[in-house]
Amino acid sequence: MNFVEPIRDRKKIAQIKNLLRGEGRFRDLLLFTAGINTALRVSDLLRLQIGHFMDDRQSLKHRFQIKEQKRGKRHEVFVNTSIREIFKEYLAAYPNIASNPQHFLFFNTKANDFAEPIGRGQAWKFITAICKQVGLRGNFGTHSLRKTWGYHARLQGVDLALIMYKLNHASIAYTKRYLGITDDELQAVVERLNL
Repeated sequence: MNFVEPIRDRKKIAQIKNLLRGEGRFRDLLLFTAGINTALRVSDLLRLQIGHFMDDRQSLKHRFQIKEQKRGKRHEVFVNTSIREIFKEYLAAYPNIASNPQHFLFFNTKANDFAEPIGRGQAWKFITAICKQVGLRGNFGTHSLRKTWGYHARLQGVDLALIMYKLNHASIAYTKRYLGITDDELQAVVERLNL
């Protein structure tokens, strides 16, 4: 697997969202937004169904749990404001999807068949193409969505232990490597604090 980068520039994130919205690509908009806001791996994202997001009364949930495919660990997914707003646009664009809780969110739009999700390859093509389309340089792929969450959480000052927990990593050392935190960067923080 090649190393992929997070999307570091919030303006590029907004540009991607606006581009997808303008093109009426609400499935892709939801995939992108859910990916950067939930920290789920693409294998777990693509398995998401309407029943994860909506209850029996067709109301949008605030949270739900899934069992991660890769590690088998429980992952609590919180539906934040960004996801909620885009989910409403998504439902307006695909009103028939809400008729069955087992419909996959990220379905094949050509066939409008909600019974099967898109594949990892199709998701990868979408992410790499949209990043290139907005002028991002570097190596981007589906894992960039998850890394984007970690990168921006760290920038907001979220404790590494919480980031590690959310990403279901086994150690702080692994999370440091995952986020690209170097010892030189940590030394610079210590120098700046100089208490």
